[in-house]
Amino acid sequence: MTDKERLLKLRIDLHQHNVNYYINDNPTLSDHDFDQLLKELEGLEVKYPECYDVNSPTVRVGGGVTKSFPTVQHRYPMLSLSNSYSLEEIQEWISRVQKLEPEASFVCELKYDGVAIGIRYVNGALTQAVTRGDGTQGDEITNNVRTIKSIPLQLTGNVPPDFEIRGEIVLPHVAFNRLNEKRREDDLPLFANPRNCASGSLKLQDSKEVALRGLDAYLYYVLPEGTLSRHHSGAIAAAGALGFKVPLVKNRFISTCKGIDDIMSFINYWDEERKKLPFDIDGIVIKVDSYEAQQDLGYTAKSPRWATAYKFKTERVSTLLNHVTFQVGRTGAITPVANLESVWLGGTTVKRASLHNADQIDLLDLHLGDAVYVEKGGEIIPKIVGVDQSKREASAIKVDFIQNCPDCNSVLHRNDGEVQHYCLNAAGCSTQISGRIEHYISRKAMDISGMGQETVQLFVREGLVHHPADLYKLRYEHLINLDGFKEKSVFNILSGIAASTKVPFDRVLYALGIRHVGATVAKKLAKHFRSIEALSLASLEEISNVDTIGRVIAAQIIDFFEDAENSRMISQLKLSGITFDLRSEEPLALESVITGSKIVVSGIFSRFSRNELKDIIEKYGGVNVSSISGKTTYVIAGEGMGPSKLEKASSLGVPILSEQAFLELIGL
Repeated sequence: MTDKERLLKLRIDLHQHNVNYYINDNPTLSDHDFDQLLKELEGLEVKYPECYDVNSPTVRVGGGVTKSFPTVQHRYPMLSLSNSYSLEEIQEWISRVQKLEPEASFVCELKYDGVAIGIRYVNGALTQAVTRGDGTQGDEITNNVRTIKSIPLQLTGNVPPDFEIRGEIVLPHVAFNRLNEKRREDDLPLFANPRNCASGSLKLQDSKEVALRGLDAYLYYVLPEGTLSRHHSGAIAAAGALGFKVPLVKNRFISTCKGIDDIMSFINYWDEERKKLPFDIDGIVIKVDSYEAQQDLGYTAKSPRWATAYKFKTERVSTLLNHVTFQVGRTGAITPVANLESVWLGGTTVKRASLHNADQIDLLDLHLGDAVYVEKGGEIIPKIVGVDQSKREASAIKVDFIQNCPDCNSVLHRNDGEVQHYCLNAAGCSTQISGRIEHYISRKAMDISGMGQETVQLFVREGLVHHPADLYKLRYEHLINLDGFKEKSVFNILSGIAASTKVPFDRVLYALGIRHVGATVAKKLAKHFRSIEALSLASLEEISNVDTIGRVIAAQIIDFFEDAENSRMISQLKLSGITFDLRSEEPLALESVITGSKIVVSGIFSRFSRNELKDIIEKYGGVNVSSISGKTTYVIAGEGMGPSKLEKASSLGVPILSEQAFLELIGL
């Protein structure tokens, strides 16, 4: 055997030893013998640099330094899950799913308390690892993820040519305690909790340091759906066979469930047993098992309808309320904030908690100096849930909601039927002005790079901007003399502003900051009205008749366009070249034989994916619907379509088309 042949064999052998040790928990080699083989491989790689492989077992020890982590677009959106602390709400969710998908079975898994990650493999080799970020894009941390020993670098066997697997990177308790003990010896601040430590570790510039942290990973979701199986449970089992560390049935980290009783049994079991796990979990994830049923159930803007999470009840602590401050939001909404005596809760030091509104303060009957009970909503956001009135001093002063804006001193206003107080001085309240511009430049809106909260506040203080349209009047000479600004930062800001003129209309509409108009509502409005002119001239009835909009949102839109200052801002934005219509970026639907038809797409197809077929339907004027009814025009049936759907379509006389028959129908 030549040296190069030996090098290749060592890589294969060491990859397998890693799987045996870190994934199968069945080592077949002593630590000493493994280290000797690794040293031999390192020597051969130095001798033959032309044989360099980014996924060699030697990269596990790290060594590369990353100056910055580039932002990468997710190939598939990385949505978060809706969650609940109520078993009754979980039961209601299951009932809703079963009403739409009577044959649905479920999968229960642990909800790992770590850092979400998406890892791409091409021809069996790990090529990219990206954090969740905002769900649309995240940070690429590939070099650091390669150091985690339970994540395979190279797969063997019948491996899909290009796929992504997602999961959670966690820090086991043993590793966390070891790190903190070392920091205590070095007189350094201790890490707050394993999740925060894992997150910080993955952003370290030196991958050698990451390798020393002892991170672990559980991987539990394969994309695209159907790559390894038609069911989620089957895909997890198949991923385990490929060498991934996945939740296993034998240790009850995952279980298929037929209905409510099985799911409740799984939740109740882990509510107690989680204390014995070597890592943290904060709940249970429940998913519909069939990928076809998942597609039928679909998504909201933020989360899938086919999955939810039950969160275990949170820790509650008692502390003292020192004083209450009031914050102004970009819409003028006033939010009271409780400033607390520092207290340790759920792994972090808590000093502040939101009080939401005046009604919440009255409900709690808050007095300064009260002993209050604090929990973390979603185990993240602290909130006051009660008061120990037995400890209240007789002289304690009641907390009253303010009458004037803490920024501009304008009298606050509260609309009938609303709980929020507002400052109506939108044009003169500096906090609102900054907030609106911060929203305008944010990633999901205009995505203007080079600017952040501090930069915006500086521009407002200096009188350079009063509303978003002023950004497009900024010039080099306005910025270069500002404190801390250099040539590069000025160039980045001006380039980011110029690039924002290419942002599509739906994101521009969202960026305007109309109350209640989030990203999803903005897309629906842009698609329906197609231009800012049409939307601004629409009546209350015309707007409220758009799917899921309603009269409350419609009234806010009408109010926005009736405001003279907003009209002036939009006129200025138009002159700056901002996109205010869909005409140049999205053609009108073609007139065809399916125009106006309501079509259900179900199953797996050979020529197009399900989403591609849905795009074709919309392009040719059809309407995608999720369930079969007497109003359904066609069903496009692929492989694996559920028998109940076929039966329902047949009983209602709905025409059932194959993929090829549908394409022939529209002339493709």
